[in-house]
Amino acid sequence: MSVDPRAYEAQFFGFTPQTCLLRIYIAFQDYLFEIMLVVESVILKKLERLPDSKITPFQIRKSTENFLLFMRQQFDKLFGTMEKVLLQLVLNIPRNVLLPEDKAHEQYPYSREQFQALQDEIKQLQQQYRAEAAAGQALRAELEEQKVVQAELEKILQWFDGLENVCREHGTGNFKESFSFLTQNSKKLRDVLKDVEEKNKKIQKCEQLL
Repeated sequence: MSVDPRAYEAQFFGFTPQTCLLRIYIAFQDYLFEIMLVVESVILKKLERLPDSKITPFQIRKSTENFLLFMRQQFDKLFGTMEKVLLQLVLNIPRNVLLPEDKAHEQYPYSREQFQALQDEIKQLQQQYRAEAAAGQALRAELEEQKVVQAELEKILQWFDGLENVCREHGTGNFKESFSFLTQNSKKLRDVLKDVEEKNKKIQKCEQLL
């Protein structure tokens, strides 16, 4: 897989080649300036030992500046050539080089259309997940309501069971119709409770599937 090496320069080296070359250039200029100051100080000390010399410190400073300018001009010419060599042979990433973090793109290449289709599929799955999560939340809320209803029905059935026992122990002919009515309602409530329990089981199965 051929890639544009400029996309990898900062990532591969940790810096851009242009920044590196600029630092080299500035460092050499600073070093050259410091060297010229040392040379100038040495010349001035030698001059002090020659009292009959007609050379003044001003002339030495002027000569130092001229020589520094000449050296900078020569270095600029040489640095242009050195910059080309470094960029081509040292700070250059061949086009056939692929960084480790991009190996997946080489193994699983895809076009812009395929990438867009993948993005659309991800959005669709996200929407489907949100819908299923909302449905699951609604089922859990309904399950809680069913549990409350079931608890109330169980209380009512317990009350009917107690009333039925009382009627059996103390019932008379005057209470036959009442007892029959209560028994029928008790059976109906039991059927309702059974229906609620079956719905709870279905809701729990649906929640497990989600």
